[in-house]
Amino acid sequence: MFALDVPQTIAEAFRQIHNGEDPWQAIGNFSHDWYGNYPTPEQRCALVAEPIKIGLSEPEHEASQSPEQQMQLRQWAAFCAASVEYLCKQARLEVPAWVQNADYILSEDQSFYTSPAAATKPKVRERLRQQAPEAFRRRNVFCSNRVYANKYTATPIHKIA
Repeated sequence: MFALDVPQTIAEAFRQIHNGEDPWQAIGNFSHDWYGNYPTPEQRCALVAEPIKIGLSEPEHEASQSPEQQMQLRQWAAFCAASVEYLCKQARLEVPAWVQNADYILSEDQSFYTSPAAATKPKVRERLRQQAPEAFRRRNVFCSNRVYANKYTATPIHKIA
């Protein structure tokens, strides 16, 4: 479907996160492909068709991860699943069944806030809880309602001389 180029699928983005790459870089590359490089419905469906896998490592590698690292991967997996549901609904595409897997739902004590400031600022936590789109809230992932603002269709901001 993608000829010679290699798209940044959500599964590839999660593999990169799992391998230690910056999560926002991996998600950003996926977002660029979703909005700009592969914008047809067929291409977008292909970008999200492959399920992400939480347990990608060999057992000995998993054992070397701290509980905190394992939790962060679960949180990013929930973020990725929520992203797929959110973006597919926005684009009026069928949501892949894999995103409904219970493994992608965090408990309340595992909640994931995408802003580091939420750790120390209750107002930031509350704002993210209120703003997060439903696909994220149901998974206890709290982010801005602009988490996937589409720069390709946004009105440019011009400086006034």
